[in-house]
Amino acid sequence: MSRAWLVEQLASLTPPDSASAQATRDRVNDILRPSGALARLDEIAIWIASWQRSAQPAVSRPVGLIFAANHGVAAAGVSNYPVEVTAATVAAFEAHSSTVTAFADIAGATVSVVDVGVNEPSNDFRTMRAVDAERVDHVIDVARRTVDALDTDLLVLGEMGIGNTTAAAAVAHALYGGQVHEWVGRGTGVDDAGLARKQQAVARGVARMERDDPDASGIDVVAEVGGLELVAMAAAIVAARQRSLPVLLDGYVVSAAAAALLDHHRDALAHCRAGHRSAEPGHRRLLALMGLDPLLDLDMRLGEASGAMAAVPLVRMACAAVTRVPTFTEWFSR
Repeated sequence: MSRAWLVEQLASLTPPDSASAQATRDRVNDILRPSGALARLDEIAIWIASWQRSAQPAVSRPVGLIFAANHGVAAAGVSNYPVEVTAATVAAFEAHSSTVTAFADIAGATVSVVDVGVNEPSNDFRTMRAVDAERVDHVIDVARRTVDALDTDLLVLGEMGIGNTTAAAAVAHALYGGQVHEWVGRGTGVDDAGLARKQQAVARGVARMERDDPDASGIDVVAEVGGLELVAMAAAIVAARQRSLPVLLDGYVVSAAAAALLDHHRDALAHCRAGHRSAEPGHRRLLALMGLDPLLDLDMRLGEASGAMAAVPLVRMACAAVTRVPTFTEWFSR
Protein backbone atom coordinates (compact mmCIF):
# COMPACT_ATOMS: atom_id res chain seq x y z
CA MET A 1 0.00 0.00 0.00
CA SER A 2 1.36 3.39 -0.98
CA ARG A 3 0.28 5.09 2.24
CA ALA A 4 2.15 2.42 4.17
CA TRP A 5 5.24 3.14 2.05
CA LEU A 6 4.97 6.82 2.90
CA VAL A 7 4.71 6.23 6.64
CA GLU A 8 7.54 3.69 6.51
CA GLN A 9 9.85 6.13 4.73
CA LEU A 10 9.04 8.86 7.24
CA ALA A 11 10.15 6.52 10.03
CA SER A 12 13.61 6.01 8.48
CA LEU A 13 14.63 9.17 6.67
CA THR A 14 17.82 9.57 4.65
CA PRO A 15 20.18 11.91 6.55
CA PRO A 16 22.24 14.67 4.89
CA ASP A 17 25.93 14.14 4.13
CA SER A 18 27.74 15.86 6.98
CA ALA A 19 31.16 15.44 5.35
CA SER A 20 30.15 17.37 2.22
CA ALA A 21 28.50 20.03 4.37
CA GLN A 22 31.62 20.42 6.51
CA ALA A 23 33.95 20.57 3.50
CA THR A 24 31.79 23.32 2.00
CA ARG A 25 31.66 25.15 5.34
CA ASP A 26 35.46 24.97 5.63
CA ARG A 27 35.75 26.54 2.18
CA VAL A 28 33.28 29.25 3.11
CA ASN A 29 35.36 30.06 6.19
CA ASP A 30 38.38 30.81 3.96
CA ILE A 31 36.58 32.34 0.97
CA LEU A 32 37.99 35.51 -0.62
CA ARG A 33 35.60 38.01 0.96
CA PRO A 34 34.90 39.39 4.44
CA SER A 35 33.77 36.73 6.87
CA GLY A 36 30.00 36.47 7.00
CA ALA A 37 29.46 38.89 4.11
CA LEU A 38 27.13 36.42 2.36
CA ALA A 39 26.14 34.38 5.40
CA ARG A 40 22.62 33.38 4.33
CA LEU A 41 23.71 32.57 0.79
CA ASP A 42 26.61 30.52 2.13
CA GLU A 43 24.19 28.52 4.27
CA ILE A 44 22.12 27.77 1.18
CA ALA A 45 25.22 26.43 -0.59
CA ILE A 46 26.11 24.30 2.44
CA TRP A 47 22.54 22.97 2.51
CA ILE A 48 22.69 22.06 -1.19
CA ALA A 49 26.08 20.37 -0.67
CA SER A 50 24.74 18.25 2.18
CA TRP A 51 21.90 16.84 0.07
CA GLN A 52 23.76 16.60 -3.24
CA ARG A 53 26.46 14.81 -1.23
CA SER A 54 29.17 16.83 -2.90
CA ALA A 55 31.59 19.52 -1.76
CA GLN A 56 30.99 21.16 -5.15
CA PRO A 57 27.33 22.21 -4.82
CA ALA A 58 25.72 23.33 -8.06
CA VAL A 59 22.27 23.59 -9.57
CA SER A 60 22.32 22.81 -13.28
CA ARG A 61 19.04 20.92 -13.80
CA PRO A 62 16.29 22.51 -11.69
CA VAL A 63 12.80 21.18 -12.35
CA GLY A 64 9.48 22.73 -11.41
CA LEU A 65 6.97 19.98 -10.60
CA ILE A 66 3.34 21.09 -10.44
CA PHE A 67 0.52 18.84 -9.25
CA ALA A 68 -2.94 19.92 -10.40
CA ALA A 69 -6.37 18.96 -9.07
CA ASN A 70 -9.74 20.48 -8.31
CA HIS A 71 -11.54 20.55 -4.97
CA GLY A 72 -15.07 19.59 -4.05
CA VAL A 73 -15.12 22.39 -1.49
CA ALA A 74 -15.11 24.89 -4.37
CA ALA A 75 -18.88 24.32 -4.40
CA ALA A 76 -19.00 26.45 -1.23
CA GLY A 77 -18.15 29.57 -3.27
CA VAL A 78 -14.64 29.96 -1.86
CA SER A 79 -12.96 31.28 -5.02
CA ASN A 80 -13.46 34.10 -7.48
CA TYR A 81 -12.89 31.66 -10.32
CA PRO A 82 -14.78 28.61 -11.61
CA VAL A 83 -13.14 25.19 -11.45
CA GLU A 84 -12.75 25.23 -15.25
CA VAL A 85 -9.83 27.63 -14.76
CA THR A 86 -7.69 24.78 -13.45
CA ALA A 87 -7.79 22.89 -16.76
CA ALA A 88 -7.18 26.10 -18.70
CA THR A 89 -4.14 26.91 -16.57
CA VAL A 90 -2.75 23.39 -16.93
CA ALA A 91 -3.06 23.83 -20.70
CA ALA A 92 -1.10 27.06 -20.40
CA PHE A 93 1.65 25.27 -18.48
CA GLU A 94 1.85 22.62 -21.18
CA ALA A 95 1.89 25.25 -23.93
CA HIS A 96 4.75 27.04 -22.18
CA SER A 97 2.53 30.12 -21.89
CA SER A 98 2.38 30.72 -18.14
CA THR A 99 4.12 32.80 -15.51
CA VAL A 100 6.01 29.87 -14.06
CA THR A 101 7.31 28.73 -17.44
CA ALA A 102 8.46 32.29 -18.17
CA PHE A 103 10.25 32.31 -14.82
CA ALA A 104 11.69 28.87 -15.51
CA ASP A 105 13.24 30.07 -18.76
CA ILE A 106 15.13 32.76 -16.86
CA ALA A 107 16.07 30.35 -14.07
CA GLY A 108 17.36 27.69 -16.48
CA ALA A 109 14.70 25.26 -15.34
CA THR A 110 12.11 23.00 -16.91
CA VAL A 111 8.52 22.57 -15.77
CA SER A 112 6.47 19.40 -15.54
CA VAL A 113 2.76 19.33 -14.66
CA VAL A 114 0.93 16.24 -13.39
CA ASP A 115 -2.87 16.02 -13.39
CA VAL A 116 -3.97 14.13 -10.28
CA GLY A 117 -7.62 15.20 -10.30
CA VAL A 118 -8.50 18.13 -12.54
CA ASN A 119 -11.60 16.48 -13.99
CA GLU A 120 -12.18 14.21 -11.00
CA PRO A 121 -11.94 16.55 -8.00
CA SER A 122 -11.65 15.61 -4.37
CA ASN A 123 -14.79 15.29 -2.29
CA ASP A 124 -16.27 18.29 -0.49
CA PHE A 125 -14.47 18.05 2.84
CA ARG A 126 -17.25 19.87 4.64
CA THR A 127 -19.31 16.70 4.60
CA MET A 128 -16.89 13.83 3.92
CA ARG A 129 -13.25 12.84 3.65
CA ALA A 130 -11.67 14.79 0.78
CA VAL A 131 -9.63 11.87 -0.60
CA ASP A 132 -10.67 8.29 0.02
CA ALA A 133 -8.09 5.60 0.83
CA GLU A 134 -7.94 4.15 -2.68
CA ARG A 135 -7.25 7.53 -4.28
CA VAL A 136 -4.68 8.34 -1.58
CA ASP A 137 -2.72 5.23 -2.56
CA HIS A 138 -3.05 6.00 -6.27
CA VAL A 139 -1.88 9.61 -5.95
CA ILE A 140 1.04 8.68 -3.71
CA ASP A 141 2.14 6.11 -6.29
CA VAL A 142 1.87 8.67 -9.13
CA ALA A 143 3.91 11.23 -7.19
CA ARG A 144 6.54 8.71 -6.21
CA ARG A 145 7.01 7.46 -9.77
CA THR A 146 7.08 11.01 -11.12
CA VAL A 147 9.86 12.13 -8.78
CA ASP A 148 11.85 8.95 -9.37
CA ALA A 149 11.80 9.63 -13.13
CA LEU A 150 13.01 13.23 -12.95
CA ASP A 151 16.51 14.19 -14.09
CA THR A 152 17.14 17.02 -11.65
CA ASP A 153 19.41 18.33 -8.92
CA LEU A 154 16.85 20.73 -7.39
CA LEU A 155 13.11 20.07 -7.14
CA VAL A 156 10.81 23.11 -7.16
CA LEU A 157 7.40 22.04 -5.93
CA GLY A 158 4.12 23.74 -6.84
CA GLU A 159 0.40 23.21 -7.38
CA MET A 160 -2.69 24.35 -9.24
CA GLY A 161 -6.34 23.92 -8.26
CA ILE A 162 -9.33 26.14 -7.61
CA GLY A 163 -10.22 25.99 -3.93
CA ASN A 164 -6.81 24.91 -2.73
CA THR A 165 -6.06 27.82 -0.38
CA THR A 166 -9.23 26.79 1.46
CA ALA A 167 -7.84 23.27 1.69
CA ALA A 168 -4.46 24.60 2.86
CA ALA A 169 -6.15 26.64 5.57
CA ALA A 170 -8.12 23.59 6.72
CA VAL A 171 -4.97 21.46 6.92
CA ALA A 172 -3.06 24.16 8.80
CA HIS A 173 -5.94 24.73 11.20
CA ALA A 174 -6.31 21.00 11.83
CA LEU A 175 -2.57 20.59 12.47
CA TYR A 176 -1.88 23.69 14.56
CA GLY A 177 -5.23 24.80 15.97
CA GLY A 178 -5.84 28.46 16.71
CA GLN A 179 -8.70 30.51 15.33
CA VAL A 180 -10.10 29.88 11.85
CA HIS A 181 -9.65 33.50 10.77
CA GLU A 182 -5.90 33.23 11.46
CA TRP A 183 -5.57 30.66 8.68
CA VAL A 184 -8.03 31.83 6.04
CA GLY A 185 -7.00 34.55 3.61
CA ARG A 186 -8.53 36.03 0.48
CA GLY A 187 -6.81 33.62 -1.91
CA THR A 188 -7.90 34.67 -5.39
CA GLY A 189 -9.08 38.00 -3.98
CA VAL A 190 -12.51 37.12 -2.61
CA ASP A 191 -14.62 39.86 -1.04
CA ASP A 192 -15.79 39.88 2.57
CA ALA A 193 -18.68 37.53 1.81
CA GLY A 194 -16.33 35.12 0.06
CA LEU A 195 -13.91 35.29 2.97
CA ALA A 196 -16.74 34.41 5.36
CA ARG A 197 -17.68 31.43 3.17
CA LYS A 198 -14.08 30.21 3.25
CA GLN A 199 -13.94 30.52 7.02
CA GLN A 200 -17.21 28.65 7.41
CA ALA A 201 -16.06 25.88 5.07
CA VAL A 202 -12.78 25.42 6.96
CA ALA A 203 -14.49 25.42 10.36
CA ARG A 204 -17.09 22.93 9.22
CA GLY A 205 -14.56 20.62 7.57
CA VAL A 206 -12.18 20.53 10.51
CA ALA A 207 -15.04 19.95 12.95
CA ARG A 208 -16.28 17.09 10.75
CA MET A 209 -12.79 15.56 10.64
CA GLU A 210 -12.35 15.83 14.42
CA ARG A 211 -15.64 14.02 14.84
CA ASP A 212 -14.99 11.32 12.23
CA ASP A 213 -11.25 10.78 12.77
CA PRO A 214 -10.14 12.33 16.08
CA ASP A 215 -6.75 10.58 15.99
CA ALA A 216 -5.84 11.60 12.43
CA SER A 217 -2.09 11.72 11.72
CA GLY A 218 -0.58 14.34 9.43
CA ILE A 219 -1.06 12.31 6.26
CA ASP A 220 -4.63 11.56 7.27
CA VAL A 221 -5.30 15.27 7.84
CA VAL A 222 -4.22 16.00 4.26
CA ALA A 223 -6.58 13.30 3.02
CA GLU A 224 -9.43 14.41 5.27
CA VAL A 225 -9.48 18.18 4.66
CA GLY A 226 -6.78 18.72 2.03
CA GLY A 227 -7.00 17.39 -1.48
CA LEU A 228 -5.45 15.28 -4.18
CA GLU A 229 -2.59 17.59 -5.08
CA LEU A 230 -1.72 18.06 -1.40
CA VAL A 231 -1.44 14.29 -0.97
CA ALA A 232 0.72 14.17 -4.10
CA MET A 233 3.03 16.92 -2.87
CA ALA A 234 3.51 15.29 0.52
CA ALA A 235 4.50 12.07 -1.27
CA ALA A 236 6.78 13.95 -3.67
CA ILE A 237 8.65 15.50 -0.75
CA VAL A 238 9.25 12.07 0.74
CA ALA A 239 10.26 10.61 -2.63
CA ALA A 240 12.74 13.46 -3.05
CA ARG A 241 14.18 12.65 0.38
CA GLN A 242 14.71 9.06 -0.78
CA ARG A 243 16.83 10.44 -3.63
CA SER A 244 18.58 13.01 -1.42
CA LEU A 245 17.15 15.77 -3.60
CA PRO A 246 16.96 19.30 -2.18
CA VAL A 247 13.47 20.81 -2.51
CA LEU A 248 12.19 24.37 -2.74
CA LEU A 249 8.62 24.68 -1.46
CA ASP A 250 6.30 27.20 -3.09
CA GLY A 251 3.43 28.92 -1.27
CA TYR A 252 0.68 28.23 1.25
CA VAL A 253 -0.72 25.07 -0.33
CA VAL A 254 2.67 23.38 -0.73
CA SER A 255 3.68 24.39 2.78
CA ALA A 256 0.48 22.93 4.24
CA ALA A 257 1.18 19.60 2.54
CA ALA A 258 4.75 19.69 3.84
CA ALA A 259 3.66 20.60 7.38
CA ALA A 260 1.69 17.37 7.63
CA LEU A 261 4.96 15.41 7.34
CA LEU A 262 6.33 17.06 10.48
CA ASP A 263 3.60 15.27 12.40
CA HIS A 264 5.37 12.02 11.51
CA HIS A 265 9.02 13.08 11.91
CA ARG A 266 10.48 16.35 13.17
CA ASP A 267 13.26 16.25 10.54
CA ALA A 268 10.99 15.35 7.63
CA LEU A 269 11.69 18.68 5.90
CA ALA A 270 15.44 18.97 6.46
CA HIS A 271 15.96 18.69 2.71
CA CYS A 272 13.43 21.47 2.05
CA ARG A 273 13.57 25.25 2.05
CA ALA A 274 10.71 27.71 1.68
CA GLY A 275 11.22 29.41 -1.67
CA HIS A 276 9.16 32.41 -0.65
CA ARG A 277 6.60 33.76 1.79
CA SER A 278 3.31 34.66 0.13
CA ALA A 279 0.79 37.39 0.87
CA GLU A 280 -1.55 34.86 2.49
CA PRO A 281 -1.53 35.54 6.25
CA GLY A 282 -1.92 31.85 6.96
CA HIS A 283 1.27 31.10 5.03
CA ARG A 284 3.26 33.54 7.13
CA ARG A 285 1.92 31.99 10.32
CA LEU A 286 2.50 28.45 9.04
CA LEU A 287 6.13 29.03 8.02
CA ALA A 288 6.87 30.48 11.45
CA LEU A 289 5.41 27.44 13.18
CA MET A 290 7.32 25.12 10.82
CA GLY A 291 10.57 26.96 11.51
CA LEU A 292 11.16 27.78 7.84
CA ASP A 293 12.79 31.08 6.89
CA PRO A 294 11.79 31.96 3.29
CA LEU A 295 14.36 32.89 0.68
CA LEU A 296 12.10 35.60 -0.81
CA ASP A 297 9.30 37.76 0.58
CA LEU A 298 7.61 39.59 -2.32
CA ASP A 299 3.92 39.33 -1.36
CA MET A 300 3.31 36.93 -4.24
CA ARG A 301 0.12 34.84 -4.23
CA LEU A 302 0.05 33.14 -7.62
CA GLY A 303 0.94 29.56 -6.73
CA GLU A 304 1.98 27.23 -9.58
CA ALA A 305 5.57 27.10 -8.17
CA SER A 306 6.20 30.68 -9.34
CA GLY A 307 7.47 32.04 -6.02
CA ALA A 308 9.84 29.14 -5.44
CA MET A 309 10.96 29.29 -9.08
CA ALA A 310 11.85 32.97 -8.59
CA ALA A 311 14.26 31.83 -5.85
CA VAL A 312 16.12 29.35 -8.09
CA PRO A 313 18.59 31.93 -9.49
CA LEU A 314 19.43 32.91 -5.92
CA VAL A 315 20.23 29.29 -5.05
CA ARG A 316 22.35 28.94 -8.18
CA MET A 317 24.25 32.13 -7.31
CA ALA A 318 24.78 30.92 -3.73
CA CYS A 319 26.47 27.78 -5.04
CA ALA A 320 28.56 29.72 -7.58
CA ALA A 321 29.71 32.14 -4.88
CA VAL A 322 31.23 29.22 -2.99
CA THR A 323 32.61 27.08 -5.81
CA ARG A 324 33.77 29.69 -8.34
CA VAL A 325 35.43 32.11 -5.94
CA PRO A 326 38.92 31.25 -4.67
CA THR A 327 39.77 31.00 -1.00
CA PHE A 328 42.37 33.28 0.57
CA THR A 329 44.71 30.30 0.64
CA GLU A 330 44.25 29.60 -3.07
CA TRP A 331 44.51 33.23 -4.12
CA PHE A 332 47.68 34.09 -2.19
CA SER A 333 49.46 30.84 -2.98
CA ARG A 334 49.34 31.34 -6.74
